[in-house]
Amino acid sequence: MKGIILAGGYGSRLQPITLAVSKQLLPVNDKPLIYYPVSALMLADIRDILIIALPEDIPQLHRLLGDGSHLGISLTYAEQPVPNGLAQAFITGADHIGDESVALVLGDNIFHGNGFYDLLLQHRQNLEGCVLFGYPVTDPERYGVGEVDESGRLVSLEEKPEKPRSNLAITGLYLYDNDVVEIARQVRPSARGELEITDVNRTYLAADRARLVTFGRGFAWLDAGTPQSLLQAGHYVQTLEDRQGVRIACLEEVALRMGFIDADACHRLGAKLSRSGYGEYVMAVASELGA
Repeated sequence: MKGIILAGGYGSRLQPITLAVSKQLLPVNDKPLIYYPVSALMLADIRDILIIALPEDIPQLHRLLGDGSHLGISLTYAEQPVPNGLAQAFITGADHIGDESVALVLGDNIFHGNGFYDLLLQHRQNLEGCVLFGYPVTDPERYGVGEVDESGRLVSLEEKPEKPRSNLAITGLYLYDNDVVEIARQVRPSARGELEITDVNRTYLAADRARLVTFGRGFAWLDAGTPQSLLQAGHYVQTLEDRQGVRIACLEEVALRMGFIDADACHRLGAKLSRSGYGEYVMAVASELGA
């Protein structure tokens, strides 16, 4: 399975901050926002990841993440000159996807909770069709919404409905088989000229090839695309990290625990950041797991 992070867009809800810097480089507590979707794909055991971003943002993202080899993964970059909907990612990334399945994650989404690793691995195996992830919210009219029947089968999808049929928001994490590339190419642009991912998902639903997996209690999904939600995400991460003494979305630790790099390599990465608490943590993890 290949991975795509859609890190494009103008970050208009965060302006004027994003007039000078990519939204994905803004801090969520002690690390850049893009660390969180990268870690989500790494936890799904995905090592070949394409980052799609505006042309002016790619040099900054590359400076931060490089080609990923230090983490035992491959990171490549593709330009999105004009944001034209989420489904555009599959057309832009068609060569990257090749003949494989693909996981798409939005660059401003944060996922955290027990069992996340097992859930991702479970649903990427023997993938047929698409797997969507739902999360109960109090304001479903702001999101794409999935409706399930009594047996838990997905029966409808709506985009920002005035009267939602359920409270299950479709999160910014999607798993697709290889058919998604051709399906995306056949999607008609919306009135705003965008290729809506809900239309892609409806195609799978019409063929009875779409599943909705609901994140349960104790799981957190955060969309850090507004000043308020960005601040809330930072508070959430800070509280957990301070109380538990761990780092959420620490890429070096994820790479080590997934077996992408060894403890010595992890320790060297931490040493480069040794003047920060983050670097000290990476070295401590490397020493603990390498003992």
